[in-house]
Amino acid sequence: MTYKDADAPNEELSCQSGYVQQLTFAGCPSFMRRPFSHELSGIDLAITGIPFDCATTNRPGTRLGPRAIREQSTLQAHDAPYGWDIDPFDTLKMVDYGDCQFDYGCVAEVPAAIEKHIAGILNQGTAALSLGGDHYVSYPILKAHAAKHGPLSLIQFDAHSDTWADESVDRIDHGTMFRRAIEDGTVLAEHSVQVGIRTNNPDTMGVNIIDAPTVHALSPEEVAAKILSIVGSRPCYLTFDIDCLDPAFAPGTGTPVSGGLSSPQAIEILRSLKGGLQLKGMDVVEVSPPYDHAGITAIAGAHIAVELICLWASCR
Repeated sequence: MTYKDADAPNEELSCQSGYVQQLTFAGCPSFMRRPFSHELSGIDLAITGIPFDCATTNRPGTRLGPRAIREQSTLQAHDAPYGWDIDPFDTLKMVDYGDCQFDYGCVAEVPAAIEKHIAGILNQGTAALSLGGDHYVSYPILKAHAAKHGPLSLIQFDAHSDTWADESVDRIDHGTMFRRAIEDGTVLAEHSVQVGIRTNNPDTMGVNIIDAPTVHALSPEEVAAKILSIVGSRPCYLTFDIDCLDPAFAPGTGTPVSGGLSSPQAIEILRSLKGGLQLKGMDVVEVSPPYDHAGITAIAGAHIAVELICLWASCR
């Protein structure tokens, strides 16, 4: 395992792997202490924030999610991630790419700004892990990935299906965007799966659903096997809405729903997907610090993000 000193003189940090030794309570809280950089030459993965929450239907605050997840990521152990036989932080080149920039006063322009931001990462041969933001941000992110990789299978961990009907094609709503993604061919419904659903929606758009009661009745390995059988070897994108977790494990979110997954369940499902996906991108969304307690939800978001990085690395 390699350790780096973030304050060491003449140390080139922009492309390094390894762990950065720095006090947990000090320094600049980039994600997992990765160096902040827009230089992506030779970089395997860029972590970027999408601090947008104007599409919420309930409690706002997820614009503060990327910052909170970064801060709580400093609490992650400086050891190889537990439960994995790989250590991507020691072998891969990663940077914190900072946040997507947009004009909050021109909401209608934000989706295009997000898509352009992600495309700018992907077009340099670097993969992206995005930190939301409300769940709407996944739609322009998906469009950027589909432009590069073609139509995608979606693996969605969520309490809500987010395929409700739109009243207008111009609406920006975090409960309707996957319907639009299916309708415009960005997402292949029949090869997509939603995990943890526990709200009613009369139109699932043909997406396969493993609802929360089913997850509770099965082992994580069995849930993972179902996901793999649906997605197969197709290019896929994984989005993790933190409200997939029960409010006991993630209270800081805009639309909490009881009866959700526990943190151990979600983590074991992700680990059981190891090496079995053609994973092109991923995100963690809907962490809302104003409703969080002791950073519980942001800690969960940071931990899930680390698990996604490990999963992505295992599938390369």
